[in-house]
Amino acid sequence: MPSERPASPHLCSPALLVAAIILLGLNLRPILAAIGPLLDSIQASTGISNADAGLLTTVPVFAMGVCALAGAQLQRRLGVARGITLGIAIIACACALRWPLHGSAGLIATAALGGLGIALVQALLPSFIKRHFPEQAGQLMGLYTTGIMGGAAIAAASASPLAQSLGWNALLALWALPAVAAALLWRRATAARVEVSHGAGASLPVGSGRAWLLMVFFGIGTGAYTLVLAWLPPFYTELGWSAADSGLLLGALTLVEVLAGLFISSIINRFPDRRILLFTVLLAVLGGLACLIVAPKQLALPAVALLGCGIGALFPLSLIVSMDHVRDPAGAGALLGFVQGGGYIIASSMPFIAGLIRQHSSSLAQAWMVMAGGVLLLLLIALRFAPGARLDIAR
Repeated sequence: MPSERPASPHLCSPALLVAAIILLGLNLRPILAAIGPLLDSIQASTGISNADAGLLTTVPVFAMGVCALAGAQLQRRLGVARGITLGIAIIACACALRWPLHGSAGLIATAALGGLGIALVQALLPSFIKRHFPEQAGQLMGLYTTGIMGGAAIAAASASPLAQSLGWNALLALWALPAVAAALLWRRATAARVEVSHGAGASLPVGSGRAWLLMVFFGIGTGAYTLVLAWLPPFYTELGWSAADSGLLLGALTLVEVLAGLFISSIINRFPDRRILLFTVLLAVLGGLACLIVAPKQLALPAVALLGCGIGALFPLSLIVSMDHVRDPAGAGALLGFVQGGGYIIASSMPFIAGLIRQHSSSLAQAWMVMAGGVLLLLLIALRFAPGARLDIAR
């Protein structure tokens, strides 16, 4: 694995580096979050089916998972800082290509390309944070994941209004600009700070039952996120809402996710036993899904509040709980690569399954029920996450 040494502190401001990390996070979800509010327009323009529409979220999330499993090899071959630069550049290219490649095949191909870029950043950045901010790793991971949800909120809320003036394909391509800005800021922030040398890396913890448990936990929890991201706006448009209003609903939900992520980042150090927080946020997700199942029109705002609080806190908590199990940056990179890799593969199935459900039943109520069953399973798994557990990651 690449061994990285901090350069002289005066060569790079830590504040600039933190800003670069947050801006990277902001660019990791717009390529997914902008699709849901525009899905009806995209389907009308391209003729893409409900099942294939689910692939617009499933494919990039699956690609994120596959590439995250190769995180250790990517660190050895590319180095952390360089690999992250490549990842954000790929995201910029994928967004830009949606201007000319706006047919169904082109959208799915750029979704896969975007997923590759997202995977590079997500596989490599936790190791970087663990190495350079060892004492603040939990808080910075919370800010980084909050940035991820913030980007989703901006993309969802702005999608329909901007698409009306620019066209949906131009709107999707527009997200290349902040990705380019993130790449430039990251290069500036890391140019002097990190020197990369190649050495032995940590292996994926495939023989650890606890690592598999963490991966399943992350995967099912992220499945709730990808399901809502892909299908909440179409669910409400089929209930009679306008595309703009359904996009604003998703934007409001992701804004609540941002606030929940910030709140978790501010209090995480007060709860060495993470199970207290895990139970709270999982019950919130379950309550939000119950609102969507029982009375989605009447309980739309409670559903947004509960799902936003639950999903927004669960995503950073899942990663923080995983990082609690390792002490060194190499182990963090290997474990987070394994957890995110397998987890995103699990999560990628939910949008596609929901698309199949919608195609055959003309309703998404059954998809919310399936997800509620997954959350009940997470409540049982969370009981296992007592403080103090550690994993020894082989090198």
